[in-house]
Amino acid sequence: MERGPVLTKRLAHDDLAVVAQVRAELRAMLRHWGGPGRADLAELLTSELVTNALVHTGRGAQITASLGDGPGARVTGRLRVEVRDFVSRHPTLRDRPAEDSTSGRGLLLVHTLADAWGVRAHGVGKVLWFELEAEGVP
Repeated sequence: MERGPVLTKRLAHDDLAVVAQVRAELRAMLRHWGGPGRADLAELLTSELVTNALVHTGRGAQITASLGDGPGARVTGRLRVEVRDFVSRHPTLRDRPAEDSTSGRGLLLVHTLADAWGVRAHGVGKVLWFELEAEGVP
């Protein structure tokens, strides 16, 4: 059975420039994946989770992005992105951030735009994850 590509990267807590690198690596991985706009959406949601992990935890993080198994995974597989940090406190999903607020929208974007998402405890810390289908969920 064909295994789709996997991107794994350890992120230092004080290196926000790495967000652009993660986006570029994800873009390369998803070059032939998904329908119109799906790879762009994946980049946006990944960038939100990575930025949140680096800014709000004060520690490093690790990202793992993978496409589902099976024939055609590189083109039509389900994308799963996990961002692990090392702080056990779970984030709070805000219904509506204040209009003048410069933060608070990242998790709301993930909640609204991902096909599935969640948070789970993982050792010392947690994993925030989302999934996208290649063509979107009707």
